[in-house]
Amino acid sequence: MILKLNKQQIRTALEEAYDHYKDNTEGKNADYIPFLAGVPSRLFGIAACLPDGELIAVGDTDYAFGIESVSKVPTALLAMHQYGAETVLRQIGADATGLPFNSIMAILLENDHPSTPLVNAGAIAACSMIRPTGASDAKWKAITEFIEALTGSRIAVIDELYRSESETNFNNRAIAWLLRNYGRIYDDPELSLDLYTRQCSLGVTARQLAVMAATIASGGVNPITHLKVFDAALTPKITALMATVGFYEHTGDWLYATGLPAKSGVGGGILAVVPGVMGLAAFAPPLDEAGNSVKAQKALAQIADRLSLGLFNTTHGIVTEAERSLVEA
Repeated sequence: MILKLNKQQIRTALEEAYDHYKDNTEGKNADYIPFLAGVPSRLFGIAACLPDGELIAVGDTDYAFGIESVSKVPTALLAMHQYGAETVLRQIGADATGLPFNSIMAILLENDHPSTPLVNAGAIAACSMIRPTGASDAKWKAITEFIEALTGSRIAVIDELYRSESETNFNNRAIAWLLRNYGRIYDDPELSLDLYTRQCSLGVTARQLAVMAATIASGGVNPITHLKVFDAALTPKITALMATVGFYEHTGDWLYATGLPAKSGVGGGILAVVPGVMGLAAFAPPLDEAGNSVKAQKALAQIADRLSLGLFNTTHGIVTEAERSLVEA
């Protein structure tokens, strides 16, 4: 998909969405993880990363918040990068559960698969797959280095969030051992659960998520560092997963409204990919009942509509290379 957009159009769309929703007070912070309940609820930022690496940002885009379930995207990508997309499909799956992201019932209903690496069960299974097997420190190094390659910058665990997550992850502990019961976890369950908990506790900014999204949109090449992080053939695989389950049981509503593959997290972040065009991200802590940021959803939906970014938009036409204007000043 190639769109005739210039940077001023994109900047205006972000600024208008920010101004329109900055005073929205719908939703509430996640309160089942104590750290998240204490994050200032008025924080709000939107960022876009373009193919030439330029970042357009408005609002609180330098605030490091908990990446939470958005981390499932890079871990799924890393598993596909290490094993191939077909192996991940066979060992985890690619079907939406239609149930909450932390559902145990989904595993009981589909005991032959965790369903998808973008819900908790599949994400824990994906962490268990990451090489090298049985080596917690080396696995963690592989995960964090891959995320840093996607964002083009350093990341670190928010220690207080990690402690808060570890003290309250009883449901995920049950998921890990239920996967073990069905032979659908591929390393030590406690090791895999800790890796998953740690990756969810990483601190990222909206700017970093926008670069990650742009790296996916660019077929695995980071537009800032120009490093090839993963093979371009994986972009349609990960965006397909995002399109089918990125907002859990509200995914259909999101895709119907925007046409954008995206992934949310209970920390308030959303990463959205416009393949071949740009990466988008937004952050605001208050969530809807499914665990998706209210303001971030609304802002990105307005931007997608304003710029006609939806993948199913029939007005998209093929233009010559000379007509590409996303990289024009």
